[in-house]
Amino acid sequence: MDFVTFASNKPQKQAQGQLTLGIIGYGAFGQLAARYLRPWFRVLANDPAVAQSPVTGVEMADLHTVCRCDIVVIAVPLSAFAPVCREIAPMLQPGTLVMDVCSTKVRPAEILLAELPRHVDLIATHPMFGPQSIRAGTRGLKMVLCPLRSGRAQGARPTRLAAFLRARFGLSIVIASPEEHDREAAFTQGLTHLIAKALLRMDEMPGRITTRSFDLIRQAVEMVRHDAPGVSHAIETNPFSQGIRTRFYAELEAVRREMGSA
Repeated sequence: MDFVTFASNKPQKQAQGQLTLGIIGYGAFGQLAARYLRPWFRVLANDPAVAQSPVTGVEMADLHTVCRCDIVVIAVPLSAFAPVCREIAPMLQPGTLVMDVCSTKVRPAEILLAELPRHVDLIATHPMFGPQSIRAGTRGLKMVLCPLRSGRAQGARPTRLAAFLRARFGLSIVIASPEEHDREAAFTQGLTHLIAKALLRMDEMPGRITTRSFDLIRQAVEMVRHDAPGVSHAIETNPFSQGIRTRFYAELEAVRREMGSA
């Protein structure tokens, strides 16, 4: 699988060699992405808070240079997402593929479509993993792709991107709309974080006399306890999360009443 096929609609780039990938926001996930993508791309990153890349072979660059890459990944918190999109909009080149990695998709997709020029292609993404859950490797982990906009000649970009991610990293790729993503993630991701937050407020969980099911619960808690505040905030503000939490609280109360009357 040649990533040139899906990543660029600029034939002259193919003759020059390796494609460029720019990362805007170089925190924990930006660095994680750079580490795994570095073998396939020339990676440039921009983050005012990072002077030197801790990932070997990744160049720190000014925002204008990063925006001229073939692929641009926006890896900033949702709270900073709209201002960043407005800032980079005039710098993006025709045919550039722009992606985000926010934990929700409806609001980021709205911002991408509203703020970025029509001459760039857009795919909203959500890697369903992070620095904790990726420690055992990438194979089998999930990544959601939400195609938003593609040029006429690049209609197959999401399909080719999915093929590249499967072939190189063994990822399980889910193609969905932003609304489909947020509806399901409000349940699967939102409830996991809710339960983890509750358990972390209790005394330290025992590790000696446990069942396999409890070990899995504890493993899930450990995966999310170190998430950045921006990630937790995005998950909690998923537009469908409030409804899921309300249903969960109601069912929990029903269980409490049943147990109390037993």
